[in-house]
Amino acid sequence: QVQLVESGGGLVQAGGSLRLSCAASGRTFSSSIMGWFRQAPGKEREFVAAINYNGGSTSLADSVKGRFSISRDNVKNTVYLQMNSLKPEDTAVYYCGGRLQLLLGRDSSQSSEYDYWGQGTQVTVSS
Repeated sequence: QVQLVESGGGLVQAGGSLRLSCAASGRTFSSSIMGWFRQAPGKEREFVAAINYNGGSTSLADSVKGRFSISRDNVKNTVYLQMNSLKPEDTAVYYCGGRLQLLLGRDSSQSSEYDYWGQGTQVTVSS
């Protein structure tokens, strides 16, 4: 069974940067799509970014394009979310998810399609 552990969250001022990491255990990481989602208080979990099994293709939500990027290291079994030019509206708990599928598709932005999740890491952006 795959376990995911997120890290790197914290408090940052608007305009600042953070890099989130998600470390995976288990043998299926390199054959999984990995995604980042976020959930603010009182809101549904929303898609942020996804990356295919070998890092060759990525997808980003419109709200973070030009500011965030996703990458992965299949040797370290880790996926990253680099967040730049952070805004107060980026404040949320960020979750890492994995899906046992190689290629991105239209449903890669749907949290219900992911097979396993981490516990989340809080990101707070102050104005």
